[in-house]
Amino acid sequence: MNKTLSNFIFAFIIGFVFINCANRGTPDGGPKDETPPTIIKSDPENYSTNFKGNEIRVYFDEYIKIKDLQKQLIISPPMKTQPDVMPLGGASKYITIKIYDTLQPNTTYAFNFGNSITDNNEGNPYPYYRYVLSTGDYIDSLSVNGNIVDALKKEPATFVNVALYEVDSTFTDSIIYKETPKYITNTLDSVTTFSIENLKPGKYMLMALKDGNGDNKFQQKTDQIGVNKSFIEVPTDSSYTLRLFKEDVDFKATRPRLLSGEKIAFGYEGNYKDMNIEILSETPPEFEYRVTKDPKTDTLNYWYKPRLKEVDSLIFKVSKKEFEKEFTARISEQKRDTLIISSEPSGTIAYSEDFKISSTTPLLNFDNSKITMMDKDSTAVDFTTDFDTILNTYAIKFDKVEDNNYRIEILPEAFEDFFGDKNKDTLNYSLRTRKASDFGYARFTLINATYPLIVQLTDKKGDVKVEQFVDKSEPIDFLNLDAGMYSIRIIHDTNGNKKFDTGNYLKKIQPEKVSHFQEIEIRADWGIEETLTFR
Repeated sequence: MNKTLSNFIFAFIIGFVFINCANRGTPDGGPKDETPPTIIKSDPENYSTNFKGNEIRVYFDEYIKIKDLQKQLIISPPMKTQPDVMPLGGASKYITIKIYDTLQPNTTYAFNFGNSITDNNEGNPYPYYRYVLSTGDYIDSLSVNGNIVDALKKEPATFVNVALYEVDSTFTDSIIYKETPKYITNTLDSVTTFSIENLKPGKYMLMALKDGNGDNKFQQKTDQIGVNKSFIEVPTDSSYTLRLFKEDVDFKATRPRLLSGEKIAFGYEGNYKDMNIEILSETPPEFEYRVTKDPKTDTLNYWYKPRLKEVDSLIFKVSKKEFEKEFTARISEQKRDTLIISSEPSGTIAYSEDFKISSTTPLLNFDNSKITMMDKDSTAVDFTTDFDTILNTYAIKFDKVEDNNYRIEILPEAFEDFFGDKNKDTLNYSLRTRKASDFGYARFTLINATYPLIVQLTDKKGDVKVEQFVDKSEPIDFLNLDAGMYSIRIIHDTNGNKKFDTGNYLKKIQPEKVSHFQEIEIRADWGIEETLTFR
């Protein structure tokens, strides 16, 4: 064979091999892998008894990674010292759980991983993996089941803890503020039902907790809570419904601080209604003060005059019902706030809405003779005023008709504030109303209703757009509704105070009952009638 032919055959063979190799596999990469990882083995095996070690390994058939572990991993009973779980931030073919806590004797522990374990390439989760062990001779096998609802909203929050506190000789109502529960589970992000498993027989308090800081303890300011009305006995065949609610925050005043000249801010938590601020320091006979609510923060502003010279602090007492505390406010000579007038709404005003005027300083007098109101035909419009001293707001009330324009003129020196300052310029405002045909309406007939009730139409977020208090059986009309989708929410106002009353754990008060009905669509220049039947 000559050299040329030999080279040709060699080149042909090499080319054939490369072509063959190139044709192996699927050019487009094949179908996407949607198979979750598989567990090969665990060391020790899942559901082991008489556990004495401090490390657990779970092996998989492919590389896995862990995501959102802090949010997804629930250990029941909770451990005071959290274990290390690896890998974190990388990939591995096994999970290591390193335990640092001293485990309780004869106790079943469950590690609920939720959907935190996924394969490394496609992120397919190993759904709701649960590793269980016992430090005793057997695995506890009892369970408690139920569901979570929101006391006010149509849908409950996600990632809600559901816990059991053992009711024994050491149990007190304050345990939820100080101790972690005996058993715990979580609804995660996809279900509203719960199952607390691997329980011992006994008497328990059943509680739901939307935990703001992840410490498994109730914090009134940040957490939602739901508690079963009575203790439960395990084993049980009952299914429990827990209504999740936000408590009204207990009133508490914070240390006052000087914001500007003769203006001291008193911060608070909870409801400021009936909050009393009393000055204890000696003041001159001509001393005066006013208290107004800050429009943006939980603060009452204490305004005073005259300026107290040669005084570097003032002593106050803040009180409300059971709360009473003395505070010292440091003061100094600072520039006063200036009088600036603001108003709302601007542009369009609703038929039932008032025109409101507020100020940056406390308003003292308003001269009605210096205000005029005219409609689009230059006809004078009658009005009345109502002053809210705490909100520091004048409400200008007047009858409105559809598709009209209103011009308001307020002359200089119409307003005088607490310090004697007056508005120097003429204030002009223009308002308009929309056509009646821009709105829709709804009529509701209630069947089997127990009164009184609060009928609300809400948006998708659950925010109230309109509401009516109803104390007798008659059709309920909502007029002048903006076009859009509304949800129907009805509060069973048991005490007739015209507002939703939430629950309170320590007072053993459950939130008022709320009923939700179907969503409705309101169209412009159109009305609907609905029958709402209570069961």
